[in-house]
Formats: sequence, C-alpha cells, structure tokens
Amino acid sequence: MVSTTTGSEIAARQQRLLIPRLSLMMFMQFFIWGSWSVTLGLVMTQHNMSLLIGDAFSAGPIASILSPFVLGMLVDRFFPSQKVMAVMNLAGAVILWFVPGALVAENGALLIGLLFGYTLCFMPTLALSNNIAFHSLASSDKSFPVVRVFGTIGWIVAGIFIGVTGIASSTAIFTLAAICSVALAIYSLTLPHTPAPAKGMPLKVRDLFCADAFALLKIRHFFVFALCATLISIPLGTYYAYTASWLADAGVSNVSTAMSFGQMSEIVLMLVIPLLFRRLGVKYMLLVGMVAWFVRYALFAMGMNDESRALIYMGILLHGVCYDFFFVVGFIYTDRIAGEKVKGQAQSMVVMFTYGIGMLLGSQISGALYNRLIAGQGTAQNWATFWWIPAIAAAVIAVLFLFTFKYRDEAV
Repeated sequence: MVSTTTGSEIAARQQRLLIPRLSLMMFMQFFIWGSWSVTLGLVMTQHNMSLLIGDAFSAGPIASILSPFVLGMLVDRFFPSQKVMAVMNLAGAVILWFVPGALVAENGALLIGLLFGYTLCFMPTLALSNNIAFHSLASSDKSFPVVRVFGTIGWIVAGIFIGVTGIASSTAIFTLAAICSVALAIYSLTLPHTPAPAKGMPLKVRDLFCADAFALLKIRHFFVFALCATLISIPLGTYYAYTASWLADAGVSNVSTAMSFGQMSEIVLMLVIPLLFRRLGVKYMLLVGMVAWFVRYALFAMGMNDESRALIYMGILLHGVCYDFFFVVGFIYTDRIAGEKVKGQAQSMVVMFTYGIGMLLGSQISGALYNRLIAGQGTAQNWATFWWIPAIAAAVIAVLFLFTFKYRDEAV
C-alpha cells in the first residue's frame, strides 16, 4: 500500500514537471540552432567565403530531405525517440567541433561538407522533439504552443548571448554550439519515454519508403498544405540566408540582437495560438502566416533608407506571425491528420517539405539572386529588388492556398 502511494506521488510529480521538462528540451535545441545559424553568413564573409553563403545554407535543406524520413521510420518502428535524439545530438557535437578549423583555413569544400554532416544529425531532431512532445502531452492544441515557445526563447537567448559576448562574427559560435549539443544529448536520455508505436510489427518494403506517410497526401487538404508549405519555405530560405548580411549593409550595428526581436514577437503570438484556434481555425491561421511573409518582405524592400529604417524593425517583428501561424500551426495540424502509427514519419515529412525541399530551393535561388544583384555592389536599390522577389512569391502562394485549401476543423 505504501509503495503504491509512493508510486502515485511520483507519477503525479512527473506529470507536473512534464511541461517544464519538454520546455527545457525545446530551449536547448533552438539555443543550439540559433547560436550558429543566424550569423553564419557574417562569419563566412569574415573568412572570404561570401559567395558560398547560398551553398552553406543549402546543407540543412538537403539533410532535411535525406535524413528525417528514415529516422521517422526508425522511431515509429524500432527505437524510442528520446534515445535517437541523444545519439543525433552527440554525433552533431563532434562534427561542430571541427567547423572553426575549416573556416580559419578558408576551405570552402570542407566547410560545406561539415555543415552537411552536422545538419544530417540536427535536422531530424526537429521532428523528434515534436514527436516526444505530442506523445507526452494530453492536449497538444493547448499545451504544445506553451512548450514550443521555449524554443523561441532559446533562439532569442542565443542571439543576445553571442551579441553581448562579441562572438557573433567569429568561429566561437560553433564551439559554443558543440558544447551545448553534448549537454542536450545527455539531457535527452532523461526525457519522457517515447516508444516506437509500431515496434514488433513485420517490416514491409512499403515501410522502407515511408509509404504510409506519403499516403496522407491522398487527403486533398493535406496535399494542398504540403504543397503550399514547400512553396512558402522558398522565401523562408531567403530570410535565413541573407537577412544578417542585409542588416549589416543597412547599417544595423548589432545584427544578432536585432534579429532576436523577431523571436521575441514569437513568444507573445505562440501563447495566443490556443485562443485563436477557436476563432480562426486551421485554415485562416495558416493563411495569416503566409500573408505576413509578403508584408514582411515588402517592408524590408522599402526600409533601406535612413528615413524608413523603422520599417526594417517592423518587418523583423512580424517573424512571430510568419513562423508561428504557419509552421507551429502546421505541425499541430499534421499531428491531427496523421494516424497514431505514422506520426513520427508525418512530422518528418513536414520537415522534409519545409526545411528540406522548400529551403533548399530558397537557398539556391536567393544565392543566385545575391550573387547577381548584391555581391560587390550592394546598393539600396539592389537590396530592394532582392526583397521584392520573395514578397511577390509569398503573395501568390497565399492566394493559391486561400482558394484551394478546404479543411473543416470539426472534421478531425
């Protein structure tokens, strides 16, 4: 009787600590990502590799295409998600440790190779952390945004930290990320057990190709979502790859801190998502996020002059609407649509479409635009042209989504 009571007390305590534990996971994961990716372009410019920025930011998208799907199958059928996450973070830490050497040597091929290897390890953890959270939380619509907001806080803290310590444009950002990756690998082993839901079931050829996850595309509204998520991630690739370089050209002194304002807006908007779900529903939450991308890039295009500098910060502050309303809501929507046995694969599929195919196209297209319009001649007019292109693209995608996405929240 005593042991039963003790066990119940332990279970109750673990339940109370569930959201804080998952929140710390998100904080650490996005601190690592934010500590090196925001100012990667600046660091490469410091080491005479500015022409390779587009290729460097293509490493993550390619990794997102190749690795998360396979790992999605592994966590659905073979291994607990938290253990796979630990292994991925530890392997990533080892690779990150060697990146500063490639930068100092100005070895572009080695740098791209290391970044590719690292992102092969890191990008799958975006789906893994979602899988762990959705499995553990009783009401994902209400609780997931609360957990996910700590990822945003982690990104903000990382940006402010590297800015305040003066390492934003140095190779030390990768050393910091490596140390934190080891810490997250250890912490992952303490996360809630997230077993493979289909463990023990016979493995078929269709499982190797994640056919059950792809079968979700037969659902018309999910197909439209997947298509538009891929397309809207093309302009997103432009933001991640070149905003830091653009802000420096625009005369913004502390780039990492300025960009962190966008994540600060995420905090507020992330917390109101559960309330807006009831009023707007999935479709209009996603649509508002897509329209915000158009508005943001239009503000960037018009904000190069000293008189219109405030438009730059307005555009940065829109990041919360851009990211939360489309990507966070998109992950919640995917969790609703996917069956219990393919949720890991489904989350990985969204990562593949967005951070993979979409951002790969975005990095390559924006890289070509940068080399043609900006490199060596970064005038205000050229930067304006550079930003109007993704602005118009985002507007077209939003219109496409508005008229083709047919989903009723009460249907699921």
